[in-house]
Amino acid sequence: MISTAIRVARVGSAAELAAAVLVLLGFPALMLAALVPSVPAFAAAAAVTYLADHYLHRKGSYLINRLSKVRAGLSIRFLIRQLLLILLLARLSLSDDLIFYGAVACFIAFYGLQAPHGALVTLIRSRRRMPVATRNVDLKSRIRIPDAPPRRLLHRSAEKMLHLDLAAVVGVLVAAAFDVPAAGFAGVGLTLLLGVGYVLVLAPYVRGRKIPPRAETVLAAVDDWLREYRPETVLYFSGSKDSAYQVNMWLETMENLDSKPLIILRERTILDRMAPTTVPVICVPGGVHLMNMDLSTVRVALYAANVGKNIHMLRVPTMKHVFIGHGDSDKLASVNPFSKVYDEVWTAGRAGRDRYAIADVGVRDEDIVEVGRPQLAPIQPWRGVPEGRIPTVLYAPTWEGWDGNPGNTSIVLAGENIVNRLITADPPVRVLYKPHPFTGTVSKDAKAAHQRIAALVEKAAAERAADPRFAADSAAQAAAKAELARIEARLAELTGRGGEKRDEAEATRDGMVDVPTFQEIARLRAEWNHAYWRAFPSWEHRVITGAEPRLYDCFNVSDAMVSDISSVVSDFIASGKPYAVTDSAEVGVEEFKRQNTAVRAAVILSNSAAELGELLAAVRDPAADPLAEDRKELKQYLLGPDEPKSIVQFNTAVANLALKAETRNLGQQTRLLAEAAVPGQRVATSGETDGVTAG
Repeated sequence: MISTAIRVARVGSAAELAAAVLVLLGFPALMLAALVPSVPAFAAAAAVTYLADHYLHRKGSYLINRLSKVRAGLSIRFLIRQLLLILLLARLSLSDDLIFYGAVACFIAFYGLQAPHGALVTLIRSRRRMPVATRNVDLKSRIRIPDAPPRRLLHRSAEKMLHLDLAAVVGVLVAAAFDVPAAGFAGVGLTLLLGVGYVLVLAPYVRGRKIPPRAETVLAAVDDWLREYRPETVLYFSGSKDSAYQVNMWLETMENLDSKPLIILRERTILDRMAPTTVPVICVPGGVHLMNMDLSTVRVALYAANVGKNIHMLRVPTMKHVFIGHGDSDKLASVNPFSKVYDEVWTAGRAGRDRYAIADVGVRDEDIVEVGRPQLAPIQPWRGVPEGRIPTVLYAPTWEGWDGNPGNTSIVLAGENIVNRLITADPPVRVLYKPHPFTGTVSKDAKAAHQRIAALVEKAAAERAADPRFAADSAAQAAAKAELARIEARLAELTGRGGEKRDEAEATRDGMVDVPTFQEIARLRAEWNHAYWRAFPSWEHRVITGAEPRLYDCFNVSDAMVSDISSVVSDFIASGKPYAVTDSAEVGVEEFKRQNTAVRAAVILSNSAAELGELLAAVRDPAADPLAEDRKELKQYLLGPDEPKSIVQFNTAVANLALKAETRNLGQQTRLLAEAAVPGQRVATSGETDGVTAG
């Protein structure tokens, strides 16, 4: 019953649901107490509404937003409570007393202060929002960006301002209950004093040297930095906040480029979720600002996603444009017809080239370049199950997608069958369940299936922990957990998680990475991963969500994997380990293999998962694995050769394309010079040459 109510109300916990109920019941209770009248009952109901409301705001409850939509927002709730207090005074026959008029005047004046307070907060936030936000770009030496107001002044500012009425409410209640008017006037005076003080404290931040530079000044500083830095290769990305992983997967590759790299983002939410990097990053939300930015030295632009905002960069002809994607798989997204707008499409291996040829979506074969997958370098090859350890099987299904195709994911039709067979396998195996981060965002059925699977894994883990056949080294695990705590504390210190959060302007000003700190963080993250896997028994089933441990870390501790058609399968093939893929649409084994290159060396599962035994047999006896050679051949077909290293192939492709861009630009310059030498010949303007017309 409670869980159903939580789901319907879209709250996060039973405590949140209880707080919501108290808010909804508290105001009728206030009215009843005012009408009776009863000062103690009113005081109790007021305390409940204050505390429950504050709790819901602190939790960021969905219900708070819904109340605002039905005209019961925060200001209205405070106003109703104050009006009911006035009603209480009237019912107590105090309407002719000075405290009554004092309370009325106080609340009118208090609400009069809300307008300048709200205006100041809005103005401060607006003026501190930069036209661009950056990381690793030296703007500090070019423009002056002042410190932001203390976060405590702006964070949940409306709630803080409204809560200043607490002094007046308490004072008036004390005056009414004990006939002490002085207490009421003291509370009224304190509320007004604090309200005026809050407004006065904010006022200096909208004038003088506490205002950040204007947009044109900031943009000029960015252009000045660009002219000095002279970027050559750009990674361009636009997407929702949940798609930040698509740009994060390319950060290490960008850091290892031979040319000067730059990352351009279009959404602030992506910048907030970007992993640390040494590469300069510029977030440019405005299309006009981006189009006016000086990118004249850039010769290659890399695109990790096909989105509408790509057009703002694709329009620039002085650079060559490349689609690199965010994974290489047989899903339809990997052969999007939009890809033909790019000068080249880079794939991992021969399979990507063949995929476009079969799809016939307009991408020419000569425009496809095989560069391998530089991100796969951390994936370790399989050397069999270590002595004394039971095999580990990773179940990493993809999400349901936008189109409702049942073949997108196994999680709905086959997920529970897969997990049930794995947790009951004999001899036993360990299950790691790591779903796609988008799972359940579109389909309620997928979300429910994920929750059931997670419950199955957690229940099996608890049962195994109670089984005397599975012994744990408690001392070693305690030491590993202590190590985790030490590493996390140090990481929090280095990344500033324990300090006050900076606003966008300050983050831009102070966003230069400290290389020694960056290197220490990288080392600590590797140590964290090692300690994480030692912090629990090697036989313990686990549900793994969130960014850490990473998918490739899960690959390295697993001996086999079950997944769906996605780039996860192509990446896992780099390990050489046995794997299974679910034919969720049940098109049949042969047809499934024909349609999907990456499964040609896989065990194909039906929705019943009855074929899982073949996968487990290959893990337990690698010598008898009938698909081992097929996996080796498929690895080269999908991901390219092991030598030269993928990053070498990638850098070579960048250099070759940059040369093509430079050749094109020189050709255009030569043509313009030739036209200028002929009297009467029309010479194209520089804007027209670059594909831009004045307007």
